[in-house]
Amino acid sequence: MNSPGALAHHLDGIRILDLFAGPGGLDVAAHFLGFRSLGIEWDRNACETRYAAGLPTIHADVSVMRQTRFHEIPESVDVLAGGPPCQSFSVAGTGAGRVALDTVKEFIHRLVSGEDEGEIDQELHALGDPRTALVLEPLRWLLKAIDTEGRDPYNVIVLEQVPTVLPLWEVYAEVLSSGEGRLGGIKYEAACWALKTEQFGVPQTRTRAVLVARRPGHGGITPLEPTHLPFDLYRRKRQATRTAMLPTDAPDAKKPWLSMAEALNAAANIQGSPVNVSRLSTDDEMKFFVVSNYGSGGDPKNRGRRLSSEPAFTVTGKISRNKVYKSTAEYEADKWDRFTIPESGVLQTFPHNFPWSGNDQAQQVGNAVPPRLGMHVLSNALRGDAPSAAELAAATTWPTVPRSTTHELRSIGCGDRSQCPPTSHKVTPVRRTPAP
Repeated sequence: MNSPGALAHHLDGIRILDLFAGPGGLDVAAHFLGFRSLGIEWDRNACETRYAAGLPTIHADVSVMRQTRFHEIPESVDVLAGGPPCQSFSVAGTGAGRVALDTVKEFIHRLVSGEDEGEIDQELHALGDPRTALVLEPLRWLLKAIDTEGRDPYNVIVLEQVPTVLPLWEVYAEVLSSGEGRLGGIKYEAACWALKTEQFGVPQTRTRAVLVARRPGHGGITPLEPTHLPFDLYRRKRQATRTAMLPTDAPDAKKPWLSMAEALNAAANIQGSPVNVSRLSTDDEMKFFVVSNYGSGGDPKNRGRRLSSEPAFTVTGKISRNKVYKSTAEYEADKWDRFTIPESGVLQTFPHNFPWSGNDQAQQVGNAVPPRLGMHVLSNALRGDAPSAAELAAATTWPTVPRSTTHELRSIGCGDRSQCPPTSHKVTPVRRTPAP
């Protein structure tokens, strides 16, 4: 990282360090809550989106950053956040992490007890998928802060992952509460939950394992209170009308879950929005259904379906492969459409005009934390309450970012590229066929 003047300007007042930051789900959430964040991300394409969005970023490997460039993290950072890559733990992924779950639990205790990290690394690499080891990086960053002279331990820790990682977060909570070993008596109040995104106003069914930990004196941890009703996947229970789900006048009554049609219509009605769903509407009414790219019930050929009046399937990097049909006739004629990148982002609760950039944009969208869920989690962790209605309403539109800011952030994050991940900026030359 270079340009000290730019650093002082763009990294002033940073409180949150977001490991494995992706295109910025947690950072977008932090922005609308009034907190400044810095992300570390190895994927060049995600970095380009972050630069275009005005999000301070270091293009680097999280592990390398911890080992050799830890001093570059602003001392103002007191919140550690992150969502390690989920592929080895995800049901749709390799499964190496799920198989090694009990082994990884042991590694957590071994790291805290002070065993040689080199030996631990060798054993971790033998697990088959190197991404499995990344779930330990947040703990290693905490231990690094404790071991580094002149640095204070993080006051707040916020982690998220796929639900199969919840047992690991429970072990995290156990060791953070103990203050033992390398923690040197530093203790945290910690709690973890499996949260359904549609219960927090995300128009998508997706479950995330979340951990929140705070140093004593920063307020006790209370469970996140859902704002919306859950979506029941069982077909017989999905037939209930929306009228039957309407909230009562009770002050604690929950809203119905948000549907795809509601979210996309709301985004399309914002002036200047790139979301244009007129192609999905018939007679001025949005009625469509989505056929998933993934199989259902263990049968890869049994493609699940969702109506426009229901939340979306979990938005993954393959969302652009889902087929969208306006009618049964179109389905029978195999005449289908796709969700655009802005539409996919809206289903993740990114602002309608979020500046997706670089390549592999569908993968960026799918890898991200839904910002609306992030707002609820961060607000709970940092303020002990839920985001306000005004904050949630403002989170639909992203501020315009000058090109000069994007250029400056790229210069800070990539510099001369010498410290970026190896080959990440390599461009494969196009082979041109000689003219006959």
